[in-house]
Amino acid sequence: MNDSVNRYWDNRFKRQTVKILPGDYYVCDGQEMIVTVLGSCISACIQDQVTKIGGMNHFMLPTKKGHDYEQSVNITDDTDTARYGNVAMERLINDIVKLGGNRHSMRAKIFGGGRITNTRIDIGAGNISFVHEYLHTEGIQILSEDVGNIYPRKVYYIPEINEVYVKIIQHMNNTTIIDRDISYIHSLDKYDTEGQVSFL
Repeated sequence: MNDSVNRYWDNRFKRQTVKILPGDYYVCDGQEMIVTVLGSCISACIQDQVTKIGGMNHFMLPTKKGHDYEQSVNITDDTDTARYGNVAMERLINDIVKLGGNRHSMRAKIFGGGRITNTRIDIGAGNISFVHEYLHTEGIQILSEDVGNIYPRKVYYIPEINEVYVKIIQHMNNTTIIDRDISYIHSLDKYDTEGQVSFL
């Protein structure tokens, strides 16, 4: 979890809000809301349905080089950053457990994985495939999802009530999200390898 948490008051939702960036995740047992913006990245929103403890991550690529999703990762090692799906998922789930959650009563909602660039590698599709397989392996049911397509998304998650609001971004004011995706593709080559709002 990022120690330098970016908090602000959201007037629309009337909630204290935590903004997470790529490689971040956040878990809470209170009334906070978590928000992020996704291109090809994935966010998994996971809640323990009994305790109402939940959180959200934001990962860029499926696995750290040299790992697969079934391998354990050293979640205290800063080199295993949560920008990779296998690390981000394990850290999110483990932190929910640390706050009193139980894996058996966890449910997930997943978002992102858009193909927002015309490049040869579809990073989003790989991320979607990974998160589906990871959650299936962990026995965590997916309650809903909004993945794929060609648009970025802004995702608002309220763990306490397990509600997610998704805003499709049809017109971008800058190229930050696209630039980030292109940077991911370059890293893969190197190492071989505001709109409609919906409720989910």
